[in-house]
Amino acid sequence: MATYAIGDIQGCYERLRRLLEALRFDPGRDRLWFVGDLVNRGPDSLATLRFVKELGERALTVLGNHDLHLLALAAGNSRRAKENTLAPVLQAADRDELLHWLRHRPLMHFDAHKHFALIHAGLPPQWDLRDALSCAHEVETVLQGPDYPDYLDAMYGNQPDRWSNTLSGMERLRFITNCFTRLRYCEADGTLALKEKAAPGSQTSRYLPWFAVPNRATKSTRIIFGHWSTLGYAAEHNTWALDTGCVWKGQLTAIRVRREKPSGPISVSCT
Repeated sequence: MATYAIGDIQGCYERLRRLLEALRFDPGRDRLWFVGDLVNRGPDSLATLRFVKELGERALTVLGNHDLHLLALAAGNSRRAKENTLAPVLQAADRDELLHWLRHRPLMHFDAHKHFALIHAGLPPQWDLRDALSCAHEVETVLQGPDYPDYLDAMYGNQPDRWSNTLSGMERLRFITNCFTRLRYCEADGTLALKEKAAPGSQTSRYLPWFAVPNRATKSTRIIFGHWSTLGYAAEHNTWALDTGCVWKGQLTAIRVRREKPSGPISVSCT
């Protein structure tokens, strides 16, 4: 049995099927981990959602910012409503079933046997593995509860930009959400730099990739993530970055997750 982790799909369903062919994926034996952002910008978010959902326990996906944006639109939040290709999902006969399933996906997964964590974007340097899993659970509990529309209405924004255990309410939930689904760069003290999006080397000098911050509390935890298409595939600082810009005519990339060193990457072109 093989486990493969796959980068951001963003509605590029046919490219996903091509990658699975290249992997010789056997749904009877193998398992898939998705780094989030199943939907938006690509040509077929609806087919992607249906396919991953139908895989059942053979697939695991964490939530990305575009997945949360879809849930926000469906819950009535019209912010940036024109910035998406999600109408086919919102108009589908099975939309409620798909969205209920998506809303119950985690922000973080940790496999103790393989000793790998799966997230969409990043973690602030102050959190160790236990902190990260606990913070993810806080947001998951709200998102899966009866008041989730209120959370989805208020999750947008860049503040607060620094972690404190004293954060509470929506400020706490927003900070946690931004780390798991939007983070690329931060300062050495953990102050988030959410407006920085380009490749490393182009950022303001005081900012570092979140995974390169010295003394990061999760430096001993192996982490797979996506979200950062301008970074591309990277394996450094005990992290593996898998967003290789499929939706931007780059590649869709996977690695085989093993207790020992992962193998790969394996990619298909998205041109």
